[in-house]
Parts: sequence; structure tokens; C-alpha cells
Amino acid sequence: MDDRVRLSLDEVRGLVEAVLRRHGLSEPHVAACADVMVAGERDGGGSHGIFRLLMCLNSIRAGKVSLDAEPVVRDVAPGIVRVDAGGAFAPLAFRRGLPVLVEKARAVGLAAMAVNDCGHFAALFPEVEAIARAGLVGFAFTPSHAWVAPAGGSRPLLGTNPIAFGWPRPGGDPFVFDFATSASARGEIELHRREGKPTPPGWGVDPSGNPTTDADAIMAGAMLPFGGHKGSALSLMVELIAGPLVGDLTSVDSIALDAGAKGAPRGGELLLAIDPSRMLGEAAPAHLARAEAIFEGVVSQGARLPSLRRYEARKRSLAEGVLIPRKLVEEVRALLA
Repeated sequence: MDDRVRLSLDEVRGLVEAVLRRHGLSEPHVAACADVMVAGERDGGGSHGIFRLLMCLNSIRAGKVSLDAEPVVRDVAPGIVRVDAGGAFAPLAFRRGLPVLVEKARAVGLAAMAVNDCGHFAALFPEVEAIARAGLVGFAFTPSHAWVAPAGGSRPLLGTNPIAFGWPRPGGDPFVFDFATSASARGEIELHRREGKPTPPGWGVDPSGNPTTDADAIMAGAMLPFGGHKGSALSLMVELIAGPLVGDLTSVDSIALDAGAKGAPRGGELLLAIDPSRMLGEAAPAHLARAEAIFEGVVSQGARLPSLRRYEARKRSLAEGVLIPRKLVEEVRALLA
């Protein structure tokens, strides 16, 4: 028997919305959170799909997240907007602040948005993709829980601390990447643990600091940054620019606040948007065309251009639905009881 269940995207959305509604989220938050979980499943990112409901429910049950806070958008400078999420999950706050960020970037060329006091459970690619579809270059950064040891260390200090980037492509889907500065996403290790599979080498260490491929041992010990000191430095950068710079929590602060609830990381996010038209004026189309030559240079030699696999998965999912582990679907449906 296949250990997976095929669901249409409408069925995925219906299941996610029903669970979130059943556990008290207000309708605006239900819709915004469902959007990002469905996007994760749709684009082949199962670790950021309905699996994230389990983390969200941990936050809700422990009283670590507001169920109905209305984001407060504040225009604080010509190129800066702040959004106070009020202790709720992040997607609605981003949705409310995005139009202001885009407007400011188009007006002054470069704009920053700080999202504060939010529970962040989702991937960052939907956010930078939305910025890029507005014709802007986008960046996004956020800390998480302290799960990752710095290069050369063995104790958790840093978060998985993702970095995301989006580049507009006239007439086509944006170039987008989104990756953790750890060797893997936390969700990938959790999925390996659930399925009883060893992780690839280099993902983490056990509580004694010894390298291991045992997912349980990594979760009890520490994850590792990718690329040694390089990934560690990038992770530290994310801690700084999406923690102290925006006036919010570090990964150490976040996991302390969680207090063992195993809920969504709490803190802030920094998003940047740059308008090529303001940067380049009338020369913008010509220089964007030069960028297309770079992308073609990648594809023409058989290399993988980040984001293409995501868009291919999106087309398949829209036509055929998605395959989700049966055990996970049953676990999520049990949340409706």
C-alpha cells in the first residue's frame, strides 16, 4: 500500500483552513496562513506545507500566539515601514505591509519593511516572489529558534536563519531562492525523524558534539551551518539585521520564550525592496535583459537554475494535486476532533 495520499490543492487548503478555524484563528489569519502552507505543498516543499500545522498548533495550545491580532502598519520614514504583528503568525502582517513596501520602493528606489512580534512558521519564498512580481528586487531575512551551533562550536546558538531573494523577469516567473543558513531546514530533520531515516552527513551533531546522522540525536544536540564558517557568518548576519536592527528577538531569545512548547519561532523579519527603474532609469530594460543572458548561461550548460524546479512542481501540483505522507494526513485530520 502506498504510504502517501494524493490531495488536490483545494483539498489541502480546505484541510488547513478547517484545522486553523477549529483551533480559533480569526478568518483573516486563517486565509493568510493557509496561503503559505498550500504554497509549500504546491511547490514541492513538504517541510513547509501542512506539516507546519503541527508547529502552529503547538503555539496555539501553549498560548504563545495571538489568534486574532490585527497587524498595525506604521509609516516611519520615506523608505521604511514597520508592521506590528501583535504576537500573531507572520503571514497576515506581511500581507498588510506589502502594498506600503512596494509603494515606498517605487517612490524612493529602495525601501525596508520590519515585521515585528510575529510567529514565523513559513518559508520566505512567497514573500520575495510577491515583491518580484511587483517588478522589484526583493530580500527577506528572519531568525528562528536557537537550534544551530556556530562553526567550530557544539551548542545551539543560532537559528536556521533563512535568506531569500527575488528578481523580476519581464514576461516570466521571477528568479527566486530561499534557503536556510543551516545545512538543512529544521523541518527536513523532523521529517527524517518521523520516517525513521538517517540524515545526510554534516547536518548536525549529538549532545556530546559528535557528528551524527541520527535525526533524534541532532534534535537533542545541534544542527550545523552550511559551508562551515561561511554559513555561520551569514547566519550571524541574519541574527543582527532581523533581530537587533529591527528591534526584535534573537534566536536565543525566541527559544527561551518558547519554553519547550515546540511552537513557531517568535521575533521579527526584515524585507528589502529595490526598484530597478529608479536605480537605472530608462536603461532598466536593457540591464534586465543582460540578467536574462546570465540565466540562459546557467540553463544552457545543464546546470539547475534555482526556482525552475519550484515552478515545474507548481505546474504539476495544479494539474495533478500533491502526494503527502498518509501518516501526516491522518495526524492533521485528527486535529479536527
